[in-house]
Amino acid sequence: MSESGTSFELKGSPTKALIGSTVGFFIGFGAVSLFGPTAHGFIKVMQLTPTQVGFLVAIPMLTGSLLRIPFGAWVDRNGGKLPFLVLLIASVVGIAGLYWMLLTLYPDRLTQAHYPWLLLFGALGGCGIATFSVGIGQVSYWFPRRRQGWALAVYAGLGNTSPGLVAIVLPLIIAAGGLWMGYFVSLIIVVTGIGVYWAIGYNAPYFQLLHHGVPAGEAVEAARAHDQELFPAASVTRTLIDSAASWRTWPLVILYFTTFGGFLALTAWLPNFWQSFYGSSHITAVALTAGFSLFASVIRVPGGSWADRFGGEIVAGAAIAVLLVGASIMTVSGSFWLTVVGEVLVGAGMGVNNAAVFKLVPRYVPDAVGGTAGWVGGLGALGGFAVPPLLGRIAQSMGPVGYARGYVVYVALALISLAFVALLYFTRSGVREHDGVAPART
Repeated sequence: MSESGTSFELKGSPTKALIGSTVGFFIGFGAVSLFGPTAHGFIKVMQLTPTQVGFLVAIPMLTGSLLRIPFGAWVDRNGGKLPFLVLLIASVVGIAGLYWMLLTLYPDRLTQAHYPWLLLFGALGGCGIATFSVGIGQVSYWFPRRRQGWALAVYAGLGNTSPGLVAIVLPLIIAAGGLWMGYFVSLIIVVTGIGVYWAIGYNAPYFQLLHHGVPAGEAVEAARAHDQELFPAASVTRTLIDSAASWRTWPLVILYFTTFGGFLALTAWLPNFWQSFYGSSHITAVALTAGFSLFASVIRVPGGSWADRFGGEIVAGAAIAVLLVGASIMTVSGSFWLTVVGEVLVGAGMGVNNAAVFKLVPRYVPDAVGGTAGWVGGLGALGGFAVPPLLGRIAQSMGPVGYARGYVVYVALALISLAFVALLYFTRSGVREHDGVAPART
């Protein structure tokens, strides 16, 4: 299928790529979510210290966040399928390793000496969350600009529902079959998901053409005929440098730090908050947290459509304003139901802004979508590590009321984010209407 004589049929479609990437991210994120709730079983028999517990629970999210940067950039070189599969297979190895420890060592033979293995398998299991930036790049290259907000919101919104579903379903599986059953079922789901992704998660036309030996210039023209609009820079290093050199990448990192990093932090913090501040039962606290997680994830889907229709900056600003109102309510409220309303507003603001941010990524840095998605997704997710210690410090210093007053952290983050949204909005005229094509390089 080229003037150079190469003949082959392009595989896949935007819809198939979207489904495959969404399934891959869903199972990858779910694998990370599995580790936290089941860690208690290891903690008990290994008699871990609080410091060891904290590191144990944090390390899957740490690797999953930091690996988003290089793997997101790798998409601009490869197209997405290979880095996606590498991360998912690493996640399977991690889950299988934990499953093996449960079958052979748990509970009587599991000791402190096995703690490094626990960390290693946990870190590998965390690789699944790094699939997020890979999927962002892969989906962006398949879809035209006018539909990217919707497509990316479907991908991220549905993929992000897995932590909430895991929080609901996993305790039921463990109650019915034991801790090992939770990992066994998860292993089956992840392997099945890898099969689905392998079958339909093809790279965008440009990358397929390159793989079959078509020169870069010809590949661009042929891919254009198949409605591909975005094309990458020449290398992984180049896409990271190009995306980092664009000053607009960094406001997007801040916005995502506030709403996705903040989302991760709240999914870990909310159960403790509801039980400590309002004396809620464990079931109520888990239900409120799962509801928050699912709602903030699902609302990304319409959020992406709103970003397509009204513009990413406007939708991001409105979403952050809603977050600001919700966080303010949660900070000062002493009423259970009023705090629930605040939580709903916070979830809505976070979910919609997360969609709007990734509508802006291909607009602002069209030549390095994968690299930008890596910086934004990786550094933004680190909010999940930075925010909880701040919430804990305020609660510790102020006593019980500090559990509510700690949400002033989100008020501050929202105000900072609004300032950056305003900066992006008032400088948007400086964004060149790029045709999506980087200069052809070999």
